[in-house]
Amino acid sequence: GGGWKAGYGKQWYQRRVRGANNTNYGLAAGVFTKNVDKMYQVSSALKAGHVWGNTYNVLVTQSPFGGYKESGFGRDLGEYALSSYTEVKCVTMAVPQKNS
Repeated sequence: GGGWKAGYGKQWYQRRVRGANNTNYGLAAGVFTKNVDKMYQVSSALKAGHVWGNTYNVLVTQSPFGGYKESGFGRDLGEYALSSYTEVKCVTMAVPQKNS
């Protein structure tokens, strides 16, 4: 949807994303724009564990929260947080037939 705005062309956005990603950390980021396609492109390119669009610091307990790179290990909140407390195991057994 739509071209990049004059004065704020694609290269301008790419430089901003490179600058934002040029860090050892990546906990969270915010993208503010009226263009949903641009928001998706920029948020996909950002190396951050949580990206807010047109808002900031809104946490929902069902959504995972955690960072990339040196901004933490694993995820808090949501279903992904359970993986830190569980271990997958597969059990296969033959069950004797019941004699009736």
